Amino acid sequence: MADAISRQALSDLIGSIYDCALDPSWWERTLADVRDALDCHQLALTLSDLRDDRLLLHKAVGVEPDEMERLSKHVPEIDATLDGALKSGHSLDEPFVISRHITATYLETSPHFQQWAKPLGMVDWMVFFLKSTPMHLSCFSGGRHERQGIITEREIELGKLLLPHLRRAVTISNLLDIRTIEGTRMAGALDALRCAVVLTNEHGTILHANRVAEHMLDEGGPIQSAQGVLQATAPSAASELRSALAFAARNEAGIGKTGLAIRLTDPDVPPIFAHVLPLTGSDFRTRLQPAAVAAVFIGGPPDAQEGADAVAAAFGLTPAETRVLASLFGGHTLTETAATLGIARPTAKTHLEHIFLKTKVTRQAELMRLWTGLISPTGSNG
Repeated sequence: MADAISRQALSDLIGSIYDCALDPSWWERTLADVRDALDCHQLALTLSDLRDDRLLLHKAVGVEPDEMERLSKHVPEIDATLDGALKSGHSLDEPFVISRHITATYLETSPHFQQWAKPLGMVDWMVFFLKSTPMHLSCFSGGRHERQGIITEREIELGKLLLPHLRRAVTISNLLDIRTIEGTRMAGALDALRCAVVLTNEHGTILHANRVAEHMLDEGGPIQSAQGVLQATAPSAASELRSALAFAARNEAGIGKTGLAIRLTDPDVPPIFAHVLPLTGSDFRTRLQPAAVAAVFIGGPPDAQEGADAVAAAFGLTPAETRVLASLFGGHTLTETAATLGIARPTAKTHLEHIFLKTKVTRQAELMRLWTGLISPTGSNG
């Protein structure tokens, strides 16, 4: 990649991506920089609802408003193509490139290509998958105009370098429930978050913990303070957390997947993930705490209904089966589930047996592991 982009330029670009995690208003400028680095005409960050083929999020550069309106009509075709590729075994960590993975015969009959792309002079796209679940598909994609030619290995390799950093920024941004974090009121802003946030130095020493994190530390949850040093309770998570903090201190551009979606809980309970955001790469992030090298964001337990809906979408559960599963995911016993739903226990048991048959598992603990895989922040098992 040395001939394509300098190490400093790559570091600056990754730093800009991480700034977006804390202030989403920076995305437009950052996407324009990513587009230019990839030598693309268009670049977009999208989140689709696969249930009704609807774009929930679309941040784009190089796409005019009228072009975007016309593109929305082709979302079902685009979603079907990308989701179909993943279901056929395409890796989440490899780009889907139109010129490499779509046949010329398909393009000749594709409404999206013939009615939208071709008239605009667009000839190729590469799509990187940020997250995939049965209900949602999140991607960033770069499109090239005929004057730029088709996607080459140079663009693919640079896109793959940026992929884990974009995943981390998008995942952390989705955890936040305030739009921006202002440096002048930093402690108050962090305390306003519903997710736990811990700021540490390179050795893991806790420099600041917001209120949610303090409660988690006091209650002996998935994280703990060992003589002032942040540790994950689970040994496997503790090792990855230490590695992520060390990477954040010396080389945020090289952190890659390390520290993204660290599972803090055991396989048989609802998953809780931690995500490490490096802080040393820009003045904006340094304002959080000048001595901090990383911010560790810890999401709350996932919503039981969302988990049940994800399993239902993946395996074709009926509404009645989905209600039973949501109750079980919420920590209720089968007897409590029957009482809450106003059905007989044998009926609830029959629904559970049907769920087992459809998902091809035999125990409720296996259903929990299945749920984890479907709702992981990165679309995989973490």
